[in-house]
Amino acid sequence: MSPETKQQLEAFGALKSDLYHQDFLITWEHPRSQIEAILALAEILKGLHQQGVSYRAFDTGLAISIFRDNSTRTRFSFASAASALGLSLADLDEEKSQIAHGETVRETANMLSFLAEVIGIRDDMFLGEGNRYMREVGEALSEGARRGVLHRRPSIVNLQCDVDHPTQSLADLAWLKKHFGGLDRLKGKKIAMTWAYSPSYGKPLSVPQGIIGLMTRFGMEVTLAHPEGYGLIPEVVEVAAKNAAASGGKFRTVGSMEEAFAGADIVYPKSWAPYRVMQRRTELLQKSDKVGLSALEKECLANNARFTSWECDRAKMNLTHDRSALYMHCLPADITEVSCPAGEVSAEVFEQYRIPTYHEASYKPFVISALMFLSRVKDPAAKLASIVERARSLVL
Repeated sequence: MSPETKQQLEAFGALKSDLYHQDFLITWEHPRSQIEAILALAEILKGLHQQGVSYRAFDTGLAISIFRDNSTRTRFSFASAASALGLSLADLDEEKSQIAHGETVRETANMLSFLAEVIGIRDDMFLGEGNRYMREVGEALSEGARRGVLHRRPSIVNLQCDVDHPTQSLADLAWLKKHFGGLDRLKGKKIAMTWAYSPSYGKPLSVPQGIIGLMTRFGMEVTLAHPEGYGLIPEVVEVAAKNAAASGGKFRTVGSMEEAFAGADIVYPKSWAPYRVMQRRTELLQKSDKVGLSALEKECLANNARFTSWECDRAKMNLTHDRSALYMHCLPADITEVSCPAGEVSAEVFEQYRIPTYHEASYKPFVISALMFLSRVKDPAAKLASIVERARSLVL
């Protein structure tokens, strides 16, 4: 075991986690101490894996994924996390289930969960619906456990909803912790969470909301930038402002990418659909109004086209602190003249930071592993110690 891992294990033992048999749906619903425990464990698990040490914690059990939207990184991160911990993976395809025949959420949740330990859900398409659906599943599971149908109630992990993308923002924070040398080094760092142009219109709000909702808790100076009309859910913006005030950080909203980039230590240019547009889109999706959706798309793409200058290019990066801010993205990025004629970031800037964004993404399976571990293991420090001892005995 490396000396660094030994130090991390000692530090983790002093941290408090109260996630046992709990769901993880929104980062700002959990105390900062819980966030710190998740990040610390994710770093330990990442280190163990790098050293070729198994951190298998379960002999049996099922991890169920429910993806109601397309996914690459999150889908495979969830599968990797389940496998690393010793859980089998089952992916619910709603079109192949009895849901298509009218099976209720209450029934589906219980029928999936007889031997399940964790359920990961991604539901980000419908504003006002995704997080509500996760909570409805949670209520059904609680009833099943209370009435003796389920021996144990599985924990739910939010793999992205309409409000937050916690596994993404936690992975981003883990990367910032590593890059700058600790959470204490983030206080006062300036991060620009900015809208960027994309040739598509329906990107969820949950990534920028997750960033402003989490980074403001660590004393960072967070700037949200977007063109007029591209605002986020107002309640989440209020959360960010309150978090910044409580942590000694700062939060502001500006209408210029250049203003947000000026003096920034970190930039996060990412496209999203306007809050009001997502409200209209949800109504049309619920009605299956294809004509209305097509008209909305044309309208929104035309509006997006007014802001093609909102691109992360060399000139804007030169406005940042020492001209060397860390570029971040949840991926896939819309790269100008690579994945699209005009997009969120220039090919030159993205290529410079391509490997760092891969490092950023590499934290997600370990963050999800940590969430699974902490929500299913009663004494995480003792269990982790036994895993390390098992590895040591195998070596000896």
